[in-house]
Parts: sequence; structure tokens; C-alpha cells
Amino acid sequence: MALARFGRQVKRQHGVCVKMTAVAILGLCFIFVWSMFSSPSNSVTVQRESFDDIAEPVASSTMVSKSKGKDIEKHDANDNKKKVESSLKEKDEKKVNGSLPLPAHEHKSGKKNEKHVSKRKKDKVKSKLSNKVSKENQENQEQEDSQGEEAEKENEDEEEVVVDDKEEGLDGESEEKGEMEGDADVDESVDQETQEMAENENEGKKRKIKGPVFDPKAHYSWKQCSTRSKHNYIPCIDVESGFTRLHGYRHRERTCPKAPPKCLVPLPHDGYDSPVHWPESKLKVLYKNVGHPKLAAYMKNHNWLIKSGEYLMFPQNQSEFKGGVVHYLESIEEMVPDIEWGKNIRVVLDVGCSDSSFVASLLDKDVLTLSLGLKDDLVDLAQVSLERGFATFVSPFARRRLPFPSGVFDAIHCGRCTIPWHAHEGKLLLEINRILRPGGYFILSTKHDSIEEENAMNALTSSICWNILAHKTDDVSEVGVKIYQKPESNDIYVLRRRRNPPLCKENENPDASWYVPMKTCLHTVPSAIEQHGTEWPEEWPKRLETYPDWLNNKEKAIDDTKHWKDIVDKSYLTGLGINWSTIRNVMDMKAIYGGFAAALLQQKIWVMNVVPVHAPDTLPFIFERGLVGIYHDWCEPFGTYPRSYDLLHADHFFSRLKNRCKHPVSIVVEMDRILRPGGWVVVRDKVEILDPLEAILRSLRWEIRMTYSQNKEGIICAQKTIWRP
Repeated sequence: MALARFGRQVKRQHGVCVKMTAVAILGLCFIFVWSMFSSPSNSVTVQRESFDDIAEPVASSTMVSKSKGKDIEKHDANDNKKKVESSLKEKDEKKVNGSLPLPAHEHKSGKKNEKHVSKRKKDKVKSKLSNKVSKENQENQEQEDSQGEEAEKENEDEEEVVVDDKEEGLDGESEEKGEMEGDADVDESVDQETQEMAENENEGKKRKIKGPVFDPKAHYSWKQCSTRSKHNYIPCIDVESGFTRLHGYRHRERTCPKAPPKCLVPLPHDGYDSPVHWPESKLKVLYKNVGHPKLAAYMKNHNWLIKSGEYLMFPQNQSEFKGGVVHYLESIEEMVPDIEWGKNIRVVLDVGCSDSSFVASLLDKDVLTLSLGLKDDLVDLAQVSLERGFATFVSPFARRRLPFPSGVFDAIHCGRCTIPWHAHEGKLLLEINRILRPGGYFILSTKHDSIEEENAMNALTSSICWNILAHKTDDVSEVGVKIYQKPESNDIYVLRRRRNPPLCKENENPDASWYVPMKTCLHTVPSAIEQHGTEWPEEWPKRLETYPDWLNNKEKAIDDTKHWKDIVDKSYLTGLGINWSTIRNVMDMKAIYGGFAAALLQQKIWVMNVVPVHAPDTLPFIFERGLVGIYHDWCEPFGTYPRSYDLLHADHFFSRLKNRCKHPVSIVVEMDRILRPGGWVVVRDKVEILDPLEAILRSLRWEIRMTYSQNKEGIICAQKTIWRP
């Protein structure tokens, strides 16, 4: 009995030990599991109530560091669990629904932008938390991606963001500076937060696009364009449709086809020969290169151009201005002594592009004049101007803004002008006022046969506070010349009795111009030191190497100038096999600070500096240097005649189109259209882009004169032939 009782006691004690051991093990497991889920290094970062104790990142694209992620976790465990579940749920919804990235350097305005921004604001609350969660979860992968892309980003321009036509900074510098100094808070405003979200989404979208710009396996066959304008086809201006066949084939506004043309523009009926070289081209060009019936009819009534044999001649003693253009320019200087051609007046816009003798004479005085060829001019005098070697572009001038920033032209001229400036509430003159530099000059020469029109013009110029510096009817030319000056400050606007036209709203970006309608409001004169146009530039040629205070990064501009000077002097002028004496009209398809154009200035050429609309807006600085340029979206054809340029330069141009243009091949076709037979193309880019590009150029039967590659970068120098299918 005692032994049995002892056995039962032992068993009972053993059972207690087992139970105690099991409880201890379960307790340890619970502690281990709890520590795993509550560890700061492995938990999911959640939204917090305040960001006051968190420093701002260096840039909007910089990843949040791990240390910051650890500091954010100081919430109650129950709240964490609820927020994590909510965040993960919203993250899944975001993957399904997606979000719209905000394009950089956007010029468009109106309902489309308003709808876009309002939609982003509505989704702000929904997507804000998921952005924070996904940002921390993908931290390691994004840091690896950013390291791989770091070298590429150093060589490419950072895109800037414009919301409702308001620029957020050049090259991201303003944004970086504000964030580094702690001036910008994450939750300070909805606009700042939506901008940051857009940039993150933009970058994520860029990383997802992996395909090549050109398909390396594609084969190309080409056909000629069959359009009404034939060898003078300008795709976004000459539109083939039922309406235009009845009312003329040239629209009053830029209207591009849904799909970019992929056909080749034919040569003139009599062929095309190499153009007359500069400077002889100022006096004569080959008639067969520009001739057509309407031009022949125009010559019968104008003596400043005559046909002599195979040439179209431009006699120096003949001009649209009676008494000669030299007398005309001297009379302007006498009327306003402050106008010093080639010194304080360097960049001029000539509206109308009729008699190019005005442009040619100013060129002799070191004045760079950009001629605006109105596209409804069926005589195609703008093409004659380009063939002569003068800076010219073709654009409508009716309802949309011209593709220039505000306040960049030193003077604007309209000779023997017939434009109804006072019509449509003075929109056209208000557009001239927008692009004219504060204190700049508007020179108008015309024969006013109507007193009513002259009175209407006087009332309009008075309403926008233009000062009439001089008014004279020249005895020799029999033309009335008026010289107006734009105000240099806003003080005079306050003194207006009738505030019509009204001042533009403060959030209206005066530099936005791509597909932006003309406004019937008056932009104020810039007054802040960070705005361009507050001071008149230095006299030429000193202004070429002057870097104003409003330029965000002077060091980059200085380095860009030195960079291109070295490349042009050591490589382009001697190593590409180009005979630069045959080069006059040049285009830089992706200009930044105008360094390429400045380096070629001694070669007696002019460069059209094209700033893509999605790139940082450096065009005001290009004009400030005394150079000319234009905004353009390369997903569309350029506004000029076929066979306009002798050389096209594209530096890392195609690598930036991967995320924008659906048909990059059409850009090569456009290059073929605007380049003259015998003209040159110089492309610097990645080897993965240059190899298929070389195949496309060969399919066009271009001659590949030189190729070179090193460290996955390379250059192609090709020459266009006269061949056509």
C-alpha cells in the first residue's frame, strides 16, 4: 500500500513538472513571436500623426533612410495593427487603379490641367498612406535601382514640374534647396504633397519601361508623301481633310495628324541642288530650290527679288523700304538714340518675314533677327529666307501664344505692317507685349489709310501703357514709323483710370506657351530678383558670357559652355569630316544652356536652340545670352519647311524620348524632312540607341560618315543623300 501510494505521488509530481515545462516553453514562444513582430527593424512603417521631428529628404527622389523608418515607429501596438491592415488594403487598391503622373515642364493650361489636378487632390487622402507604406517596403530595391541609375542621371537633365502653369524650379534646384534648409514641410499643403507623390510615381513609372527606343529587329520601307503641298509639306500646318479642301489646306492654328507622318517628302519637280554657300546666299539663291507659281506671281509686283538665269537675286539697292533699308535703320536710330544696334539691341523678332533685307542689314550690325513666317503666306517667303541663311521659323499667329518665354526680345519689328493689332480685344498686341522685354521697343512701320484703325491702335497702346517715343513719316520711304516702349516697372499700371485690359492673375505663368491660348490680360513686369527680365542684359558681346543672378545654377551653365567649347574645338571642327564652310542653318534639338551654339559662334552660323517642352526651362537664359531658340514637343513635327537646315545636332536626345513619344521612328523621318540633301546629323547617345538608329539611317540611304563608341556611349555622324523612293 505504501509503495503504491509513493508511486502515485511520484507520478503526480512528474505530471506537474511536465505541465510547468510546457507552460514555460509556450511562454518563451509567445515572447519570441511578440519580439519578432514588434522589432523596429522588421516592422512595416505606418503613418504617424506628426512629422515635426523628421528632417526633410535631400531631394524628392531620395529614398527615406532606414534610421528614419525606425524613428517613425512609436505608436501603440493596436493602432499599428489597424493602420497596417488599412495601408495594405489601400496598397492593393492602388496597384489595381493606378495613378496619373504629372508631366514635367508642361506648357498646356485650361480645363485639361484643372481636371487632372483636381483628380489628384481627390485621391490624396486615399493614396497618401499607401505611398508611405510602399515607399518603406520597397526601400532596399529602390536603393539598388537608384545606385544603378545614378551615373545616368548625372549626365541627363532633371525634369521640372509645372502645376497649373507654375514652374517648380530649374533642374530641381529650388526644390532641393528648400528641402535641405527645412523650409518645406511634408504636410504643409495639398499642392506640395501631390507634387511629391507625382514625382515618386513618375520615377517608378520610368523604371518600369524597359523596352528599347527603336526596335532592333524592325525592317523599314519608305514611300513618298502624297499631299497637296507636295515638296513643301509642313505636317501640322498643311492638313489634308474634306474641310480644308474647300477652305484652303493651311489651318489658322497648328493642327497635327493623329499619327505622325512616316512618309518622305519629295524633292521639287526640277530637283534640288546644293544651296549657295554663305555669305553669297545673302545676294542670290538657286531658283529651283524655292520656286513655285505663287512666288513667280509675287515677283512681278516686287522689285527686291528678281529671277536671273538659274538664280533668284536680291539687289542690294532694292528693298520694300523706299530709299533702302540702310536709310530706314538710320532713321530709326535718329528717332530714338537709345537704340544701338548690335550693342543694347541684340535679339530682334521680325513679324511677317517679307523683305529679308531688314534682317540682312541688321546681321551686318551684329543683331540676330528671328523672322516669323506667317503660315498663311502662300508665297512661302519664309522658305526663301531660310534658303538665304536667315534665322526663320513658321508659326500661326491667331489664337495661341507664340512658342517663346516672356520678356526675351529686345525689340520687335513689323515692317509695312497690315496686321489688325486692335482686333479681338487686342490679343495679338498683348501677345507681343508678353514676349517683349521690359523696356523693349516695338517698331511699327505702316501706311494707315484708315483714321479709325489708327485711333483704335492708339487707344490700345495707351491702355497697356506703351510710351510712344517717336512718330515720323519718312519723306523718302513715305512710310509712317512709330516706335513704342514697354514699361520697365508696374507703377504705371496702378495709375490707369480704366483697368482694361485687366492684369493677369498671379498664378498665370507668362512663360507657358505650348498650346496655350492667347490671353486678354496684361502680365505684370517682373520685379523679384529670382525672375528673369528684371534687368536689361549686358551689351553684346559681353552678355554671351554673363550669367544673371536669377539663374539657379551658374556653375552648371559655366561648365556647359566650357564643355561644348572643348568638344567643338577638339572634335567637331576637325574630327567629323564636315566642311563647315557649307554649314549655315543649324539646329540643336535638345539645347540646355546654349553652350553648343555659343561654341559655334565664330563659324558664322546661326543655331536654333530647341528646348523640349518636357525639359527644364532654360530658354529664357538662352535669349539672355543673345542667342535664339524655341519651345517644341518632338512627339510632333517641327514648324518649318522641308530642307531648312544644314546640320542637326542631337545630344542624348533619343534616350529622353522613351517615356514620351509612341513613335520615335517618326522623329527620324522628321529629321529627314527638315534636313537639306547633303546636310549632316550628329547624334551623341547610348550605344543601345545608336545601333538601331544607324540601321534606320541606312534604310533611308544616308551615308554613315563616322561612328565611335566607348563605355556604352557613342556618336554617329551621317550625311543625307538626294535619293528618294
